Amino acid sequence: MDNPPDTDPRPRLVGVNHVALEVGDLEAALAFYGAIFAFTLRGRAEKMAFLDMGDQFLALAETPAAAARPADYRPDGHFGLVVDDRSRAKALAEAAGARMIEGSFLDFLDPWGNRVEVVSYADVQFTKAPEVQAGMGLDLSKSEKALRQLAEKGMNTGAIG
Repeated sequence: MDNPPDTDPRPRLVGVNHVALEVGDLEAALAFYGAIFAFTLRGRAEKMAFLDMGDQFLALAETPAAAARPADYRPDGHFGLVVDDRSRAKALAEAAGARMIEGSFLDFLDPWGNRVEVVSYADVQFTKAPEVQAGMGLDLSKSEKALRQLAEKGMNTGAIG
């Protein structure tokens, strides 16, 4: 289904606003993810917390279903988080007790079985606008490979590379 946007009447996917994870214990989840990643809380509710990622967020929701999962629970899917320092994220995930998944990618399971892949901002096409980076106190750039992939799609990379 590769229809040009000007001829396709369906809404176009333009990004991800947030990802929601079910966790068994909200405070433990905040401690676990806080041991690996630097973040600011965007907000909290009784059984939810929202980890700010600039123009996106990660929602943690405490649910009975997540609390009841067996220790060896492993979902079929995963989601990817983009970081500025992948090797540091790996070391901190290991130190936090994440169940690391063998392979060429940096994947781990959190204590509730959510599979997380961690990728470096420099190496992927995902791009934060310069004003979003500035608002986050970041000054990130792309690898030549990622810039080439973006250019092949006709995306102006002059301001982001």
